[in-house]
Amino acid sequence: MSEDLTIIAGSKTEQYESLLPQIRGLLDGEPDLIANLANVSAALKEQFKWLWVGFYLVKGNELVLGPFQGPVACTRIRKGRGVCGTSWENALTLIVPDVDKFPGHIACNSGSRSEIVVPWIRHGEVIGVLDVDSEFADHFDPTDQEWLQKIVALIPV
Repeated sequence: MSEDLTIIAGSKTEQYESLLPQIRGLLDGEPDLIANLANVSAALKEQFKWLWVGFYLVKGNELVLGPFQGPVACTRIRKGRGVCGTSWENALTLIVPDVDKFPGHIACNSGSRSEIVVPWIRHGEVIGVLDVDSEFADHFDPTDQEWLQKIVALIPV
């Protein structure tokens, strides 16, 4: 396992293609969930320089803040509330080009302009979400969705 990342420039797809095997290497053989979520968050933040990257974990009827990189964040989110809670409730990836236009958006950080949330699903049940925020509007697209879903699928429980 290597703790060094090779950060590359290039197209978004090229960046993900380079990062995916590196994340696989970070996860390989590491059984600790918190360590894995922390490293995935750090790797994504380092490669893409997004405002905020992290995980919320399902605990009872709430999402509870897990490992992340970026400014301080909301600690608890109810099911169906905000982008993260809606992604959890519907078990669907949500791409929000303008967070100010999302009904019920939770403004954990005033610098966030767009967001993508990927549900982390195991055995047909959402166990958490990967939340990524950008300070730029309309920053995320289906390419991000495809690759972030692949990355979340790699994370062992």
